[in-house]
Amino acid sequence: MDKLHIALVCLAAAHAIGFAGLGAGIGMGSGLNGACSGVARNPEAKGAITTTMILGMALVESIAIYGLVIAFILLYANPFKAALGL
Repeated sequence: MDKLHIALVCLAAAHAIGFAGLGAGIGMGSGLNGACSGVARNPEAKGAITTTMILGMALVESIAIYGLVIAFILLYANPFKAALGL
């Protein structure tokens, strides 16, 4: 039971960081696409578009960091270990 528990926790941590990274990558790509299109259509608004894009990228990157924190909690703090009696 202990080896199965460790394997499942490792799998859950891998999924947490993997899906968070995938979502952040898709979101950043979409945001960069929109910013490039906006600058191409209206070059005078480059400063405002760039500022908004950098702020949006920081917020999207925080989602990936949340996934990393969840993976670390699962691997090292492991809140399910006491509930399972291990």
